[in-house]
Amino acid sequence: MENALVIVESPSKASTIKGYLGKGYKVLASYGHIRDLPKSKFGIDIDDDFKPGYINIRGKGEVINALKSAAKQADVVYLATDPDREGEAISWHLATALNGSAKKTGRITFNEVTKSAIKAAVKNPREINMDLVDSQQTRRILDRIVGYKISPLLWKNIKSGLSAGRVQSVTTRLIIDREDEIAAFKADEYWNINALLIADGKSFTAKLVGKNGEKLVVDNAESAQKVYDELSDAQYSVISVKKAVKQRKAMPPLITSTLTQEANKKYSFQSQRTMKTAQELYEGLSLGDKGAHGLITYMRTDSLRVSDEARDAAKSYIMSAYGEQYYPKTPNVYKSRQSSQDAHEAIRPTNVFDTPQLVAGKLSADQLKIYTLIWERFVASQMANALLDTVIVDINAAGYDLRAGGYTVRFNGFTILSQDRADDNQGDDELIGGKLPELTQGDKCQLDKLTKEQKFTQPPAHYNEASLIKTLEEKGIGRPSTYAPTISTIISREYIVRDGRALLPTQLARETNDLMKKFFPEIVDYSFTAKMEEDLDKVEQGEKKSIDVLNEFYGPFSELLAKAEKTEREKKEPEITDLVCPNCGRNLVVKSGRFGRFAACPGYPECHYTVKLDANGKAAAKPEEKEEVLAEEKCEQCGKDMVLRSGRYGQFYACKGYPECKNTRPILNEIGVPCPKCGKTLVYKKGKKRYGFYACSGYPECDFSCWDTPTTEKCPQCGAMLLKNKQKKLTYCSKSCGYSVKDSE
Repeated sequence: MENALVIVESPSKASTIKGYLGKGYKVLASYGHIRDLPKSKFGIDIDDDFKPGYINIRGKGEVINALKSAAKQADVVYLATDPDREGEAISWHLATALNGSAKKTGRITFNEVTKSAIKAAVKNPREINMDLVDSQQTRRILDRIVGYKISPLLWKNIKSGLSAGRVQSVTTRLIIDREDEIAAFKADEYWNINALLIADGKSFTAKLVGKNGEKLVVDNAESAQKVYDELSDAQYSVISVKKAVKQRKAMPPLITSTLTQEANKKYSFQSQRTMKTAQELYEGLSLGDKGAHGLITYMRTDSLRVSDEARDAAKSYIMSAYGEQYYPKTPNVYKSRQSSQDAHEAIRPTNVFDTPQLVAGKLSADQLKIYTLIWERFVASQMANALLDTVIVDINAAGYDLRAGGYTVRFNGFTILSQDRADDNQGDDELIGGKLPELTQGDKCQLDKLTKEQKFTQPPAHYNEASLIKTLEEKGIGRPSTYAPTISTIISREYIVRDGRALLPTQLARETNDLMKKFFPEIVDYSFTAKMEEDLDKVEQGEKKSIDVLNEFYGPFSELLAKAEKTEREKKEPEITDLVCPNCGRNLVVKSGRFGRFAACPGYPECHYTVKLDANGKAAAKPEEKEEVLAEEKCEQCGKDMVLRSGRYGQFYACKGYPECKNTRPILNEIGVPCPKCGKTLVYKKGKKRYGFYACSGYPECDFSCWDTPTTEKCPQCGAMLLKNKQKKLTYCSKSCGYSVKDSE
């Protein structure tokens, strides 16, 4: 019996696969990448053909040692990481790290975590595909070059700690450009005019579409009133009736981009949440008596291809569940985008007979929602088209052209399961549903009601995750594995913020984008970024060499970088304002931050004073004109004035001699009640949390304090101070002698 070691990325996938392979197989997880470029330095030798200096990832030592130990005891090691560029690269890193430990190594891949797929993969190991590895490595090197070479310029010009990214920068620009488009939008007025008509005792609505055979746009109130008046007294005659049978086709099965879009639209799931849930469904879940197995195929794909086995299984399910008429005469085939990799199938259930209803009790709420999306979309995509009996009626009145449309369902087809359908834009906007009266050419219609409604064209919508991913896909920016992490990155780095579901750019994003467009226009150019993705695809397909892609990029990039660095060296001193720091007397200088430009004291970090600047570069309130509230007493440490300041826990008095003198004093809210211990005045203090309390103003010499309100009244039993608890409406003795009395309402 063969003694084999199988290495996967995820421990959950490892436990699923172990159940399929049984004795003779040990399954371990690498927990993702085990080697990467160093974080503390550039890690790329440009002069040595961009050679990357990989190191073991910190914290992965125990994992690597465990894998080496297991590999030494195995006859063969199967590298079973994910079936894409990233997975191939992880397998290559594993093979490199295990070099000398394993007697024999093979690469296996599978599109679904099922028993048949795993056993078939083990029977057909292959060599590591270095074209895939080179493609991933090229992307990693390009991203490292952009990040490490541009980020220092951002630190010097905008804010420390910023980072630039090849895909994140152009994605941020997309959002900024959309917001600029919205801001510049000017609405155009138009009017909708509809006629409610009656024929053969039935009413229906006809919409104004033109005049004398030409399209008509009513764009002001005067024109609308003129049309309204003329139509009010007109005779309505049917000019033509067109009947047809229209087919509606289901949407194709889901891919990475459409899965994240649908989950965002239907459930408001963020892309990371969707992909995390899909990963769980792919890696395998326990289904009780059926054991654990993957419920969906690999979820990072841009291909619409469906295997023959999956199509046959869908046919069997559809015919048994709905009937023979619900399966098309020829199987539905959907064409993938030209740029798609087609390495994997579309996302589909591994077993179409595992319906959402059947597995619902074994899945979490999120898992069930995502699985239902995938299952219904796949099954519907394999079903027969819906058939509609449609009618379009053209009507003339006083030279104006009106149109009415309606339909009835002849055969519901895939809509018995899902309403998602392909958008074919072939007159569906004219089909308002329902059945029109039986009309023929020359019939007269009676006007029942005429309406006119003012409308305005709307600006483009703010990007949300669904629409942003759709645009990234259409423009060829990024690939299925990059959509979710890219959005997560630009949000975590505060370039983009969420406003409900909308994604909006910060001022920090705008300043960074302006600098990128000024010095590195190609990095934020849509077509250039798309071409880079195409080049990476060509490396993957063996059509282009990695070194050629890197040289083509780095030559022009290094020239731009040199020019930007020269400009930085020649840059003038920081812009000095005429505003004076109230703390130390220095002139403030202009700085930039997340919320825009501000003026700050050049004495930082000794002096932290800042003031906001408005859109015109002026201080919101000139610091030298700001009135300071003085305490009645001087600082007991240096003798200077004490002034009112605001801090994390509210207002307090601080020495005006700061930072040389750091003396502070709390604001005492005296309540006019003497301390029962020392006779000094009691004060009300606000704690660090929301609760306040009463304490002696002589603290720390006197430590008296209490939660409830002190009074000047004395206890009739022991003479101690009485306290009032307002919530319980109770007055009681502060010495707990037992005296208490209920307060009147």
